[in-house]
Amino acid sequence: MFVSLQALLWGTVAGSALLIGAVAAWWLRIPRVWVCAVMAFGAGVLVSALSFELVLEAFTMGGLAATAAGVAAGALLYFGANALLAKRSRKRSRTQAGSSGSSSGSAIAVGALIDGIPESVALGLGLVAGASVNPTMLIAIFVSNIPEGLASSADMKASGRSSRSIFALWGSIVLASGLAAFIGAIALEGMPAEVLAFTTAVAAGGILTMIADTMIPEAYAVDHDYTGLLVTAGFLSAFSLHALGG
Repeated sequence: MFVSLQALLWGTVAGSALLIGAVAAWWLRIPRVWVCAVMAFGAGVLVSALSFELVLEAFTMGGLAATAAGVAAGALLYFGANALLAKRSRKRSRTQAGSSGSSSGSAIAVGALIDGIPESVALGLGLVAGASVNPTMLIAIFVSNIPEGLASSADMKASGRSSRSIFALWGSIVLASGLAAFIGAIALEGMPAEVLAFTTAVAAGGILTMIADTMIPEAYAVDHDYTGLLVTAGFLSAFSLHALGG
């Protein structure tokens, strides 16, 4: 039970970066190029973290078959959920042309949940497999969440959403992130190594697909001259943290 409570705590801490980004977007005027720069850096951090903290850990625990199956399953799950969200968003935009702020807010909320669930589950799995939270993974998720909260909240503010509705939206997602880590830790504690390996790899596959589908393209669309360098800088920073910690 103590492990699951730790997972709840750290999942909430990681998700709180979304709320921090929302607060910053409401009170500060941050240029979009800086938001995308942080997003590119965060993408690199996440790529490194999922490579060395998730996929490699899954392989060590359960072997190649469980790891490969999990990564593929995670990618397909994220792809399917994202495709469903995009389809529903397009349908809603056609039928509610005059309420784009409301519909975009719902899409952003669901999108953030799709991104956040595998990340939070990964934190919970790290606690189940080890004695403490994985600092590299925690930092990677925290850093990558800030620009998402920034960019999305700036758009919602521009569309006329109130501060109360924006902060309530992100607050509920922060809570959901903590609960995802909590439930993941409870469900998987005491499971065989192959099950832990598969589930860890599922989280990695979902995160990797999210990075390729959303984070890097969004960063490149605004900050294309430096996106590659920033992704590399994030990767090297996280790898250095992993190497020094290991």
